[in-house]
Amino acid sequence: MTVVALADRQSHQHLAAPALPRMSVESKLDYCKAFAASGLLPRQFRGQPANLLYAVEYAESLGLHPMVAITGVHVIEGKPTASAALISALVRRAGHRLRIKGDATCAVAQIIRTDDPDWTFEARFTIDDARRAGLLGKDVWKKYPAAMLKARAISAVARDACEEALFGIHYTPEELGAVVDQEGNPVYIAGEIQQDTKEEPPASAAAPQRDFLAEARRASDAAAVRAVWEDAKGAGVPQHYLNQLAAIGRDKPGARVAEQQLAEAVVEEHQDQDDEHAAALAAMYDAACAAELSNEEADEAFAAHYGHTPAEATVAELVEQREDLLDAAGGAA
Repeated sequence: MTVVALADRQSHQHLAAPALPRMSVESKLDYCKAFAASGLLPRQFRGQPANLLYAVEYAESLGLHPMVAITGVHVIEGKPTASAALISALVRRAGHRLRIKGDATCAVAQIIRTDDPDWTFEARFTIDDARRAGLLGKDVWKKYPAAMLKARAISAVARDACEEALFGIHYTPEELGAVVDQEGNPVYIAGEIQQDTKEEPPASAAAPQRDFLAEARRASDAAAVRAVWEDAKGAGVPQHYLNQLAAIGRDKPGARVAEQQLAEAVVEEHQDQDDEHAAALAAMYDAACAAELSNEEADEAFAAHYGHTPAEATVAELVEQREDLLDAAGGAA
């Protein structure tokens, strides 16, 4: 059984668990404060009762047990995301039929809605799609291409076929830029992604994992937090994680000077990202012109395909759309 299939079966079993009885706000707070002390929680919830309260509220809105949200829902830049396994379980809980097949070169996911059994929704994601999107350099894509391709196909077909079953969960963490493990769950450690627990590395090869948030909280002043922030940035952690580190630094002695330095670094990084995005957007519009489309028509086509506007797109999505438009134009420059 594949990693995705096993995780999907486990998540579907979890969905069958009854939701907790509705609690008062005071009871929820006490529950979360007590639960946050557990060292077995995912890292983003340890010692963070407010984060746990968010998960409990989200689970209640979905009619799920809180553990489903705690282990399966991850908030990236304020947007709830879920693993492909949980998305699959939500689709099947709604009564729709989901089929997924593939290998390390291509994955195809199909959904047959319970209210429209004569039509099959299908999404396909290939290794060439991943290459055009710049994904193959990621460690998890090198190690688990089949699982990653299936995850992309599942989330794409679910968005297209039954968005109402997802309750606002449209993407996996990996699609929004998080560093993930082979099951699609975010990890925030220096260097390579966490080793597969099924393949224990030799003791001499096991590198210590860094909890940058814990280091930042222990830091004596803002300058020390700044050093942790630099290390985390060099390790390639997502932007929302860097933002959390910056927030910790603002409460430390000497924060005013360090905050100014950090703000300048963030602005510079965002400027680089904005410049790259603007260049990719302009190139996409040039390709649209070659395909005899106006900018407005190109925007509509993009939104229909990706579910958001080009202004909200990643550079990889803009590059992919440009190549598709050039193909439609017969390869014209």
